[in-house]
Amino acid sequence: MKPTKRAMRTFNGLRRVIATLRGPDGCPWDRVQTHRSLRPFLLEEASETLEALDSADPAGLCEELGARELR
Repeated sequence: MKPTKRAMRTFNGLRRVIATLRGPDGCPWDRVQTHRSLRPFLLEEASETLEALDSADPAGLCEELGARELR
């Protein structure tokens, strides 16, 4: 399945934001993060997503997934 133009624009926009945040003039916190240091944040977000799924909360699930347009 080929990604849509909109999906690619969104993905490329995300890549630009990440490059800016991790660049020389970017956010000091973002620049020092590693896969390991981000692990607790990923676990927390996954837990919140599962909680929204378990409670059958569509709006909460969309919020956790960052899918505001699905509400």
